Amino acid sequence: MTFLPDAPSLLAFTLAALVLTMTPGPDMTLFLGRTLSAGRAAGIATMLGASTGILVHTTLAALGLSALIAASPQAFLVLKVVGAGYLVFLAVQALRSGSALRLDTQAVRAPRSLTSHWLTGVGVNLLNPKVILFNVTFMPQFVSAADPHAWQKLFFFGVYFIVIATPIALAIILAAERFTALLRRKPKIMRAIDWIFASVFSGFALHILLARA
Repeated sequence: MTFLPDAPSLLAFTLAALVLTMTPGPDMTLFLGRTLSAGRAAGIATMLGASTGILVHTTLAALGLSALIAASPQAFLVLKVVGAGYLVFLAVQALRSGSALRLDTQAVRAPRSLTSHWLTGVGVNLLNPKVILFNVTFMPQFVSAADPHAWQKLFFFGVYFIVIATPIALAIILAAERFTALLRRKPKIMRAIDWIFASVFSGFALHILLARA
């Protein structure tokens, strides 16, 4: 099947997706906050909304990047090098600033529908420029500019990320109180996650820079 990447690329992306999913950030902060303030159903709805936003970004990125490859493979390679630099930036930020998990556990003032929570998740992802930048610079690391089926593989990676992240996110939501208490009680765990994140993304950046050299 043309949309399936090779085994090394799939393994590398799986590792990156697992690290990303377990690293506390805006999405995790959002659905954990909703879970603690409005219940598990609200947290799940928000998480599904965030996944919908990711799917939209993935589709747009796959189409846009495939057009870039068709127009100029050299420009696509430049984008990959820029993406490597962005991965290094993310790694440095993780070590300097640490994971972002600041939860608002205040009770919701008025009951909100699950659709409303879902729309919140969609909106937060669609309107976040960092999500756009990440999709455009991260996924190309796993696709060759010479691949005639690049857009199918880019789209596959986006959907595959959601497949990997969803069960992990659901488990975190179901254990939200214990999970957040653990992270707050043992900050060394979050620091270890930061170091893993930085190491993995620095490795990807180094790989693409050496490959281009």
